[in-house]
Amino acid sequence: MAKVIVRQTASPIRRTKDQRATLSGLGLNKIGRVATLEDTPSVRGMIAKVNHLVEVLDQ
Repeated sequence: MAKVIVRQTASPIRRTKDQRATLSGLGLNKIGRVATLEDTPSVRGMIAKVNHLVEVLDQ
């Protein structure tokens, strides 16, 4: 399966609980952390939900 690499670029402080939970579901919890995930529709939806907090490095 294809992989997608995401990096957290902003803090989850002062964000809603569901956005913080989505970040932890992606394996991110600190600024600068990088996670390599399988490119599935559910992962794409999670990235879209917190796109203002993360950056997609590679698709």
